[in-house]
Amino acid sequence: MDNVILIAVLVLILGAALAYIIKAKRRGVKCIGCPAGGQCSGAKGGSSCGGCSCNCGCGHSE
Repeated sequence: MDNVILIAVLVLILGAALAYIIKAKRRGVKCIGCPAGGQCSGAKGGSSCGGCSCNCGCGHSE
C-alpha cells in the first residue's frame, strides 16, 4: 500500500512539472527558469524592454 501512495505522489509531482513547462512554452517563454524570460525581445508577442539581462546561466540574452 505504501508503494502505491509513493508512486501516486511521484506521478502527481511529475505531471504538475510537465504541465508547468508546457504552459510556459505555449506562452513563448524562452528560458523557463529566468524571471525575465517572457519579457525580453525574444518572447512571443512581447516588446523589447531595452535592457534585459539574464543571470540564470542559461545563455539567454537580448
